Amino acid sequence: MTVRFAVLGAGRIGQVHAAAISSVPGAALVAVADPVAEAARAVQDTHGGEVRTIDEIARSDDVDAVVICTPTDTHADLIEQFSKTGKAVFCEKPIDLSLARVRDCLSVVEAEKATLMVGFNRRFDPDFMALKSAIDEGRVGDVEMVTIVSRDPGAPPADYIRRSGGIFRDMTIHDFDVARWLLGEDVESVVATGAVLTDPEIGRLGDFDSVNVILQTASGRQAIITNSRRAAYGYDQRIEVLGSRGMVAARNHHEADIDIAGAGGFTRPPLLNFFMTRYTAAYANEIAAFVAAVAEGAATPTTGHDGMMALALADAAVKSVDEGRLVKLAEVLD
Repeated sequence: MTVRFAVLGAGRIGQVHAAAISSVPGAALVAVADPVAEAARAVQDTHGGEVRTIDEIARSDDVDAVVICTPTDTHADLIEQFSKTGKAVFCEKPIDLSLARVRDCLSVVEAEKATLMVGFNRRFDPDFMALKSAIDEGRVGDVEMVTIVSRDPGAPPADYIRRSGGIFRDMTIHDFDVARWLLGEDVESVVATGAVLTDPEIGRLGDFDSVNVILQTASGRQAIITNSRRAAYGYDQRIEVLGSRGMVAARNHHEADIDIAGAGGFTRPPLLNFFMTRYTAAYANEIAAFVAAVAEGAATPTTGHDGMMALALADAAVKSVDEGRLVKLAEVLD
């Protein structure tokens, strides 16, 4: 079975998903929608598919699934609209910036018995998948501590920051999902700190550019997350998991996996510079997993519940910073 896709939103992430669809066996891009005609045509010229409106795609008999890459405040409405058409839905995170709205949206998905997958691409990175397999195989024993380092080479534009919901809901949300995935237990409490260290304009916009978070489960397992909007040396993406019998770690990706030695010592090529190059394989694997779920009528590997729980952790982190205290996850979920 070939799953026929439409991409809604032809911006940066829409282009990434269009490229992933084009690279995955069993997937075909048949349509793309964007209010900016030039953006839609650029995807069409590079990856194929017909330029259509969102309403035309909703009525299209030749579309089996949609990938939602539009602004965050449209996600929930589009999930509901396409769930009611019987089309499978893949949506970039977050579903919405409001937990109440997310709950309402997921109720519609459940009522329609629709297929929904939320885009947490890092679960599909080959190195992170191998790390998770090592945990599942018991090679490091019982998980005790997870450390996640995620630092961008530079901040996004001011207009993006205004609409993003803040660093915890936009950037750290990926790490919240990875932490849940690796800890193997529900998170019970959150402690977070935030500062503006890289760009005063980010502070004027009401956000942070440097944050640290400690998550803890009921059994005491911990995850430590550190984020920055500035890493002068490149896109810093590392994970370490300490277990009762050992440790497993995933290292950064460089432009080439070589060491160069000379009289001055050892050097390595630079890190890959941003998510579009660092996570190319992850995006393809993510779409392949969605295609398999749709083709087989199986559950998706990342769900609407995963999206809701990552957002809840983000809300708890915001509350922790605002109030200067440990926050129980139940406080934001009630």
